[in-house]
This record gives sequence, structure tokens and C-alpha cells, in this order.
Amino acid sequence: MSVERGVRPDWLTQQLFPCRSRFVDIAGHTVHYVDEGSGPTLLMLHGNPTWSFVYRHLIALLRDHFRCIAMDYPGFGLSVAAEGYDHLPESHMAVVERFVDRIGLRELTPVVQDWGGPIGLGLAGRHAQRVRALVICNTWAWPVADDPHFVRFSKLMGGSMGGFAIRNFNAFVNVMIPLGTPRRRVSAEAMQAYRRPLSTRGRREATHIFPRAIVGSTSYLATVEAELPRLADKPVLLCWGDRDIAFREKERARFEKAFPRSRTVALHGAGHYVQEESPAEIAAAIQTWWTEDVEGRA
Repeated sequence: MSVERGVRPDWLTQQLFPCRSRFVDIAGHTVHYVDEGSGPTLLMLHGNPTWSFVYRHLIALLRDHFRCIAMDYPGFGLSVAAEGYDHLPESHMAVVERFVDRIGLRELTPVVQDWGGPIGLGLAGRHAQRVRALVICNTWAWPVADDPHFVRFSKLMGGSMGGFAIRNFNAFVNVMIPLGTPRRRVSAEAMQAYRRPLSTRGRREATHIFPRAIVGSTSYLATVEAELPRLADKPVLLCWGDRDIAFREKERARFEKAFPRSRTVALHGAGHYVQEESPAEIAAAIQTWWTEDVEGRA
């Protein structure tokens, strides 16, 4: 087995991921998370095929001013899913919801990217009274089954051809991460940290379910969209890579329309995995926005 329950592997050194690994049991899952710093709580939610590791740079830059919590969904990173788990986004949201209750978070600011958007904004819409603000990076939060841009990708990577490439060649890590970081090459050590949790065919299946769910989880995405108005009065920071092949200006503009109190910071030249490419810019933007738009207008 590539990941052992409740154990931080030897290859994940403190130098590589300078955060303490913690584990909690939730509904039969062993969920790995990190909880660093103190101050207002940022709940950092990852996408596909990443895990809490993707937030390591941001955590290091922000933990002197914020409490930074980042967790791995069951089947991702160092988390181990319960037998029979379906790895669907709506199921991940339910696990995050229980995680938030388990560790006692009463006020939080979700930081979301990729599938972290539908998962984190789904959670936020259900618990708007707990949400202080939102940080949104290159994602979406509504059905896209009528958008050929997303349907093509869902059919390709969520279909049999994509499944073969994912199970046999770990394609989401080996292809999508390099494609999604045009501005800054991910180091060989960091690439290994993305590969190792997905070192078996069985573990890689979770990364195949996500692209299929782009269309397959339309009902859940419609629920997320329907609850966005409950968050319309929240201060929102949009940090948007402008060379993302997945999420475009169209998606950014839709968020700006949905959130009247939003501030947008363009990450020029950055692609999809903005946490890898632009951590210093994002951290600086969060600190300025928090002072001016969150605390300043409270």
C-alpha cells in the first residue's frame, strides 16, 4: 500500500513539507491535515491530483498572521479512504463538513482552487454563518454540462482513455501538473511528493473520478450554485492565474458578478496550480485584502 494509515512517511521530510502532520478518523476515513499558526482561520482545500502539500509555500508565508489548516480528501495525499468510498465531490464535501465540526471551527475563511471550489463553496453555502470571507483561485461553482470546454475534458480524462493513462502512467501528476505550471517549473522533489501518494493503480482511481464528475456531478454543482447567494455579502479575494488552460476569464468574471464585495488580483503568467507558481503574490494579496476589506469593513 502506498499510504499507511495515520503515519507520515519517511520520504516526506520536514524540509520538504515543514508542517506537522496530524490525523483524525472521520466516518471510517483516516484524514490527514496540517494546522499551523494562529489568528483568523484559513481552511485551504486542494484540487486534483494535489493534496495539502500544494499549500506548503502559502502556509509558510501566512502562519505568522493566520491559522492555516489544510486537509487531504480521503484517497488523496496521506488520507486513507474507508472501504467502498466513492470519491465524489459531494462526498468529499461531507467529509470536510464533518472535519470542520470535529476540530471545532466556528469561524473560517475557505481558500479554494480547482475542485476545492465546488467542495469548499458547497460547504460555505451550507454554513454561511460560519464563513468570514472567501479566497478563490482558478475554479468554478456551477454546472458546466452545457459548456463544450469542460465537457470535452470530462469525456477525455474521465473516460476510458483517460482512465488508462491515469491508472497506468499517473497522468494527472505527470502531465497535468507540468501543463498547469507554465510560469514556474515544479521541482523534482515536489513532483515526487505528488507522485508518491498515487503510486498504485488503486490510489490513482480517485484522480480519475474527479474529471468524470465535472459532468457527472451536475446535480451537486447546481446545489452549490443555488447557495452562492447566501455568501454574496462576504468579502472575497480572487487570485487568478491568467494562463490557466482550465479556468478562464469567463469563470473569473462570473465570480466577480456573484460577489459584489470581491477584489481581483491577476497572477500574470500563472497557470492552473497557482499555489505552486505564485505563493508570494497570493500571500501578499491575502494580507493586504484582509486588512483593508475584511477587518477594515467589518
